[in-house]
Amino acid sequence: MLWTAFLLGIAGSLHCAGMCGPLTLALPATGRGPVGFLVGRLAYNFGRITTYTALGVIIGGVGRSLALAGVQRWVSIVAGLAILAGLLLTHRTSGAGFAAAAVRRLKSALATVLKRRTLGSLWTLGLLNGLLPCGMVYAAAAGAVATGGWLSGTGYMALFGAGTLPMMLGISLSGSALPVALRLRLQQLVPLSAAAVGVLLILRGMSLGIPYVSPDLSAAGCIHCH
Repeated sequence: MLWTAFLLGIAGSLHCAGMCGPLTLALPATGRGPVGFLVGRLAYNFGRITTYTALGVIIGGVGRSLALAGVQRWVSIVAGLAILAGLLLTHRTSGAGFAAAAVRRLKSALATVLKRRTLGSLWTLGLLNGLLPCGMVYAAAAGAVATGGWLSGTGYMALFGAGTLPMMLGISLSGSALPVALRLRLQQLVPLSAAAVGVLLILRGMSLGIPYVSPDLSAAGCIHCH
């Protein structure tokens, strides 16, 4: 199931193209010439992936504990249902006051770091950007927990980040070459991709004995089946 992480990453990048595109386009230039520009954009994107991977370390540990407790199948089903429920509730609920305050502080930190022009500051921008509330990151986290392993959970989030790289790097390098209208059209694919992953997680938890899609998790030694 690790391949679903890359699928979610691609879908997530379509979402980010509209939501985080302005921040990506506002990144300060670092170094000299095209090479320095490219390195700066890579630093920002690897900062995001670093955050996702770090979250995977924590989430993978939780998934491992649940797998050892013998509830991996139910975790996968609940994770899939959570993704589907999240899609239904999108834009219908607002964040709690505490969460909103945390987001405001995070955005303030982003604005401060954005004024600097070093590779380190761009990497830090990526780190902070990865912490912003995002439904696709939550969906990836649910998938990472369902893998039932520390390494697999970490790998899941790293692959999710890798899936977001082509689109986000492309936007930062091409500037406004990707029209806003096209970005909005691409975002329409996000719910479909997330729903597909949610359904796959539910099928996986049902343990139907279908290779790669719904392996038999009740069989001995299948704690780490993916």
